[in-house]
Amino acid sequence: MHRIVLQREFRSRASQKALSWFNSFYLSRSVHSLPFATVEAEGISGSQPAEVQNLVKGKWTGSAAWNTLVDPLNGEPFIKVAEVDETGIQPFVESLSKCPKHGLHNPFKSPERYLLYGDISAKAAHILSLPKVSDFFTRLIQRVSPKSYQQAFGEVYVTQKFLENFSGDQVRFLARSFAVPGNHIGQQSHGYRWPYGPVAIITPFNFPLEIPVLQLMGALYMGNKPVLKVDSKVSIVMEQMMRLLHYCGLPADDVDFINSDGKTMNKLLMEANPRMTLFTGSSRVAEKLAVDLKGRIKLEDAGFDWKILGPDVEEVDYVAWVCDQDAYACSGQKCSAQSILFMHENWSTSSLVSKIQDLAERRKLADLTIGPVLTVTTEAMLEHKTKLLQISGSKLLFGGEPLENHSIPTIYGALKPTAIYIPLEEILKEANYELVTKEIFGPFQIITDYKKDQLPMVLDALERMHAHLTAAVVSNDPIFLQDVIGNTVNGTTYAGLRARTTGAPQNHWFGPAGDPRGAGIGTPEAIKLVWSCHREIIYDFGPLPRDWEIPPST
Repeated sequence: MHRIVLQREFRSRASQKALSWFNSFYLSRSVHSLPFATVEAEGISGSQPAEVQNLVKGKWTGSAAWNTLVDPLNGEPFIKVAEVDETGIQPFVESLSKCPKHGLHNPFKSPERYLLYGDISAKAAHILSLPKVSDFFTRLIQRVSPKSYQQAFGEVYVTQKFLENFSGDQVRFLARSFAVPGNHIGQQSHGYRWPYGPVAIITPFNFPLEIPVLQLMGALYMGNKPVLKVDSKVSIVMEQMMRLLHYCGLPADDVDFINSDGKTMNKLLMEANPRMTLFTGSSRVAEKLAVDLKGRIKLEDAGFDWKILGPDVEEVDYVAWVCDQDAYACSGQKCSAQSILFMHENWSTSSLVSKIQDLAERRKLADLTIGPVLTVTTEAMLEHKTKLLQISGSKLLFGGEPLENHSIPTIYGALKPTAIYIPLEEILKEANYELVTKEIFGPFQIITDYKKDQLPMVLDALERMHAHLTAAVVSNDPIFLQDVIGNTVNGTTYAGLRARTTGAPQNHWFGPAGDPRGAGIGTPEAIKLVWSCHREIIYDFGPLPRDWEIPPST
């Protein structure tokens, strides 16, 4: 009876606490801003610049040096970021170093924290589902990484669904163990998922909310303490999300958040020595970090992603629309963007390319269906176009010109959606291959075609690529699909008539394959792979056999 009364009291207190939390949010919605937010997305300007702070040891802090960012659409200074330099990393080193290797929680230590994070996820998912909040983050993303409203909202939607997926008991289910009977009575082996403890997360500019939230929460679910660095150009989005998570109950000292340049972050990693680092970004930086960190790293780096159209020509309008989305949505600034299209000769005689061109040419800066390219200048993209057009048989299919009538600053790129045709035989030549398969992180793709007996040449081109992130095999021919899938390696491959390379939701694995350092994101399998390791505990209690004697030496 006493136990039942205690349970009722506990449930009552929990219900009152939850009710109080929800009331505090809904009552505050009538005021000027959201209760967690420190900025108004559409109010940020040169006259009202936003400020982005750092979080360390549970406290938000400024910096001696502020880096001023310019609006990527008009060049106006509009955000001040408190960037930490090499002299200011010690608090972050100390904070990370205080976390033991066995983590903040594990199956034997503070297991109630698994429940805490299920609760945090539920609250954050609910808040993010509210139109006012989702609109806030959508528009904030648009301010710093200009993309269409629908593309920016898609990022918020996936993040919200991910948090919803890991509400309640789902966090502790990630730490599910298994047991195997032993050799004698009293012996059993148990396998557990164990945290790394102090970890680091480095994420890029192109998905300011989705990538850092999904990787951060995965790290926290498994019991790690992360230091998070997001590209300073867009870190204001994650700074505001951190404040939302604190509002939902995230302990303030569970995560450190730093703004810095790459050199400073590299020094922090060398001194703090995290047990695992997740890096999403360029292959060049990824390879450097892999050496510096002695292999204690998981990577989701660049992708020169391919799409193959099989022999069966169907639904040309739909396939053209998907090709346009894959190549040019977000101005081509997705690690999964379609970089090269291999068309079967049956498709070459269709209206596909002209339809892709029509779709690409309806994109406009006014609705951000095309926009600034944040890591490649216009000059660099035009120079790459010029080099490609020197290849024998190549031709410009469409685009290849700078955007017109805009005020995008020259430090960024502004190019019309572009496609260049290069013959397959020329692509495979040693002198051309590296140039053709160079990833241009913008609205730029290569198109080629192949005859029925040239599929082995296409597969050879794919085999020689360095990065194996996403791919698409557009065909409903099961023999063709089997042939291509069986001879390729990309970690996230879409197959069938509706296959795409971009738009990965939260309900399936996203990540490269073919590299033991490859990271995943979004699913229970990805979280367990990236953010935990295997630990085996072998119980051996006895009893000893009654007639046991000390055996001879061996």
